[in-house]
Amino acid sequence: MDQQLQMLKALTDANGVSGFEKEARDVMKSYIAPFADSVETDHLGSLIAKKTGNADGPKIMVAGHLDEIGFMVKSIDEKGFVRFQTIGGWWGQVLLASRVTVITDNGPIPGVIGSQPPHVLSPEARKKPVEIEDMFIDIGATSKEEALEFGVKPGNPIAPVCEFTVMKNEKLLMAKAWDNRIGCAIAIDVLKSLHDVEHPNVVYGVGTIQEEVGLRGAKTSAHAIQPDIGFAIDVGVGADTPNTKGEGTLGAGPQIILYDASMIGHKNLRDFVVKTAEENNIPFQYDTIPGGGTDAGAIHLTANGVPALSITIATRYIHTHAGLLHRDDYNNTVKLLVELVKRLDGETVKNITFA
Repeated sequence: MDQQLQMLKALTDANGVSGFEKEARDVMKSYIAPFADSVETDHLGSLIAKKTGNADGPKIMVAGHLDEIGFMVKSIDEKGFVRFQTIGGWWGQVLLASRVTVITDNGPIPGVIGSQPPHVLSPEARKKPVEIEDMFIDIGATSKEEALEFGVKPGNPIAPVCEFTVMKNEKLLMAKAWDNRIGCAIAIDVLKSLHDVEHPNVVYGVGTIQEEVGLRGAKTSAHAIQPDIGFAIDVGVGADTPNTKGEGTLGAGPQIILYDASMIGHKNLRDFVVKTAEENNIPFQYDTIPGGGTDAGAIHLTANGVPALSITIATRYIHTHAGLLHRDDYNNTVKLLVELVKRLDGETVKNITFA
């Protein structure tokens, strides 16, 4: 496994449910710090790595979010089964029989999401999906007291389980938390690619927190940075599977998001990105995400406004335990962002902002 894959494995295997991102943040910090002038954490917990090219140049924010969707312990019943609160957007049909990890002060506790078996249900009940509120997590405890002895208590975060895996087609990578450790990895590799390279600005590689529950870390980190240009790097919909509607195709290049539920992509910045991609023969594709948003939705509303754009990686099975994406899309997104940073001088940013 090469160094890039080792980084991707470390980032995605780390647990970092929204509100509990420390483990993932520590991994990101260990990889990005060697290529940054400074690494700080805002008061809410987002990581901000700064690399100065021209100290008087514009500030360029490249943000991925550290958090992943997951769960929280809500209560423990008398038989030791855990009732849970979802954190982030879960579709109930992807949950049953999935493995999870309950993170406690005593260490991780393995568990599995369960419900009544179909054998004891009426024929009518079998036809209906199980509601999330009727599910529970089995941690192997025989009583509430034993579960408490394990260290499980209300408020513990619960993370999905899916070990980073290189598929038989080695271009395809499977993991939990691609949403959005892939954005964090891209921020790392952008700073790494700019090591000892001149660029006419100050670039910030950011790992935001709590994106999945309201773009919260993007608000605080953008407030701290006050960027002139903002890029949110996230996952998009991989729609190249049977019966899936959409435009996203794995391996066809980064997705330039024209519209989502949190913002309309800044036209001048979008045109600049497209021109840069075309001049450098970097493949790209367009998409819209009317049912979701990214950190750009918060970044673009900072102070008196920031030209911002979402650039995403087409990913199959987002918001489940196991996602699939294409390594070429990852590398082409890094290449595109590096070329953008090299070109975003003061005059260019002024033209984008005020044209």
